[in-house]
Amino acid sequence: MAAIIDGVAEITKKVEEVILGEDGKPLSKGALKKLEKEREKKKKQEERAAKDAAERAARDAASPDYSTDRYGNLPVNQSEERTGRTRTKIASLSEKNIDETVLLSARLQTSRPTGNKKNFIVLRQGTVTAQAVLTVDETKISKQMQKFSCGITSESLVLVEAKVVKALQQVTSCTIQDVELQIEKLHVISAAARLPFSLEDATRPDEDYEKDPALVRVALATRLDHRPIDLRTTTNHAIFRMQHGVCKLFREYLEQHDFVEIHTPKLLGAASEGGANVFKVEYFNETAFLAQSPQFYKQMMITSDFAKVFEIGTVFRAENSQSHRHMTEYVSLDMEMEFEEHYHEVLDVFDGLLVHILKGLKERYTDEIAVIKKQFPFEDFEFLDKSLRLTYPEAVKMLRDAGVEFGDYDDMNTAQERILGKLVKEKYHTDFFMLDKFPLAVRPFYTMPDPARPGYSNSYDFFMRGEEILSGAQRVHNAAMLQKRAEENDPPIDPTTIQPYLDAFKFGAPPHAGGALGMERVLMLFLDLGNIRRTSLFPRDPNRLGP
Repeated sequence: MAAIIDGVAEITKKVEEVILGEDGKPLSKGALKKLEKEREKKKKQEERAAKDAAERAARDAASPDYSTDRYGNLPVNQSEERTGRTRTKIASLSEKNIDETVLLSARLQTSRPTGNKKNFIVLRQGTVTAQAVLTVDETKISKQMQKFSCGITSESLVLVEAKVVKALQQVTSCTIQDVELQIEKLHVISAAARLPFSLEDATRPDEDYEKDPALVRVALATRLDHRPIDLRTTTNHAIFRMQHGVCKLFREYLEQHDFVEIHTPKLLGAASEGGANVFKVEYFNETAFLAQSPQFYKQMMITSDFAKVFEIGTVFRAENSQSHRHMTEYVSLDMEMEFEEHYHEVLDVFDGLLVHILKGLKERYTDEIAVIKKQFPFEDFEFLDKSLRLTYPEAVKMLRDAGVEFGDYDDMNTAQERILGKLVKEKYHTDFFMLDKFPLAVRPFYTMPDPARPGYSNSYDFFMRGEEILSGAQRVHNAAMLQKRAEENDPPIDPTTIQPYLDAFKFGAPPHAGGALGMERVLMLFLDLGNIRRTSLFPRDPNRLGP
């Protein structure tokens, strides 16, 4: 009985399938005939495709593979031999290399077969790409080799031996456009698994999404979760080459002006800024703090008669900030120097330093800037050969004249900084300026008060595109005054917690000043990238402690 019931159910299902269309309504007799024809046609197409595939496979199997030594997967490199053969850099290829056979290793970025006899491959080294072509012939390149090339996954590392030929037309999709590579040998060094997102999607400019909203957009959080993959994009290669440039230019200028590079501790027995925004760590049987800054040690180096010092190092801030420009760990570019008569001597050095960095980025990294602009278009950074300097009262007046309510001794918030940046740009045509004479109450305890302007100090900030990138000041170098400033701080600082620092000034300390640039922030604002996480290799913030 059960078998009969199942049979009736099956018959009923088939009748409903024939009688009812996709919308659930009964089909007419003509519609039923049309549907049956379409089904029969699809069935024949599938059978024909399967037959063709089987015939191709049979032909490939029957045809001799005369390229077995020209392709395949290489064994894991365990440094078993050293041939000494020179590997070519794609960036060096030009028409001068035509007819030369070159050996190179690169990422296989994309593979585009046309038929079963040709495969167009884009090879990438860093930000540089070139087109390579694998073409089946009767002596060297077999169909099996072509099929192998089509199966190599995107982002695999490959070893290619190829002949350099002139491109029939400019290869506008690659950075090397006048020549291409005719592949003669192709081996996989390291195969790539399936990527969490495509690098093509990860390098799209916003305008592409405006044209086609269906395109896949890779969120910043997804990028950071898979940062080693995200860092492969040509945009990121350009960004972090420029990050290297910021440090190189910083070090270059200061070394030319007789500064000594130093390396200070990052584990401290007391908070370097005297505030609560510090990370505490267990240090054997006591508590230590991660350095907020090399401030105390820079100054102690000045008391040790080093005169001019700088450091490029990591600092830590336990600020629970979710903003676009704050991180809990970042790279600080610090400088400290003694001066003869006035702390503006130090501002003069800073002026030359910042102009050197900005000019260097603009002039030495034109290729990288062009790559970044393709994905993140921005207006070129504007600056003066001699940087603009404003006093805090002058800035307050500009804000008030623009309708912003602002007290004489108020500290500026982010929104007010941006308004000031726009006002300065409109009036002085610069994206970079210095702001001098900050209110004393908003600066650290070691800041020198301005005797001529009660309530103000000999301190300064620098701004790029309306955002602060450097904070600095003349430091208190008198031991008694420094201790008094610590005790009067809000909240007060117990002198015993910073005694070694205070003691350094008891034996004669020269007047000195300095400051610290945020490396990632400088680059973010120069390129107008909008988020500091784009200029940090592996950013750390209150929500991210990996990878």
